[in-house]
Amino acid sequence: MVTASEIHSFLARNGIPTSATVVVHTSMRSLGGVEGGCDGLIDGFTSYLTDGLFIVPTHTWANVGSAQPIYDVRSTMPCIGALPSVAAFRKDGVRSLHPTHSVAAFGARAAEFVAGEENAMTPCPADGVWARLYEEDATILLIGVGLNRNTFLHSVDEALQLHDKLVDPIPLTIVDFDGVEHSVSFRKHGKTGSENYGNYRIPMEETGVLRYDRLGDAFVGICSARGAFDLVRRVLTRSPEDPLNCEKEIAKEYYL
Repeated sequence: MVTASEIHSFLARNGIPTSATVVVHTSMRSLGGVEGGCDGLIDGFTSYLTDGLFIVPTHTWANVGSAQPIYDVRSTMPCIGALPSVAAFRKDGVRSLHPTHSVAAFGARAAEFVAGEENAMTPCPADGVWARLYEEDATILLIGVGLNRNTFLHSVDEALQLHDKLVDPIPLTIVDFDGVEHSVSFRKHGKTGSENYGNYRIPMEETGVLRYDRLGDAFVGICSARGAFDLVRRVLTRSPEDPLNCEKEIAKEYYL
């Protein structure tokens, strides 16, 4: 059973300060039980990150689109698991207004960090929350999940303006905490190759961008947002073809 004390020890031994920005992609089942369940896990992280930010993705890309074009920050359920479904509606957090790739942020700077997401026109725009993780030098924890769940990597595509990763725009409506509606013309993801993000595993390991530890029963990938962004950008600018068009090893000359 994972306790708050174990979460604190995990973060401390991995050199993550109390002022850090930490993002988690989590399989709750992989942990083998958490004291207090999803709320207990959130409390464990937030009680350690006293001067930092704790961020849980609360994505709705599977249930907001052409067929159901309304994202209501107060009620639209996340589509990516148990922890997001709890984090999205915690009173001590602030959920962003991004229609498909929202997050719940916890900490003194939470509202400031997620501000302006109602203006997003793509999943991970250069001026949005996901791109800000680079500026924050954030740590991304992949708790019992693989690199294919690392949403942050999409921000590299958008920074490089790889628009073939996006589909044609559709109209969406965002409803904020006051019930005010915001209209946006939004381009969702098409074929991004995220199912092959595992291709980046060896390059990330060899360059120190990705390392590992355990929390409870879960195998945890500890990923530097800044390091991952720089590595993936290097690969995408050097490789003559899309390195994610199939599952294959990335040549060393593209990342070293």
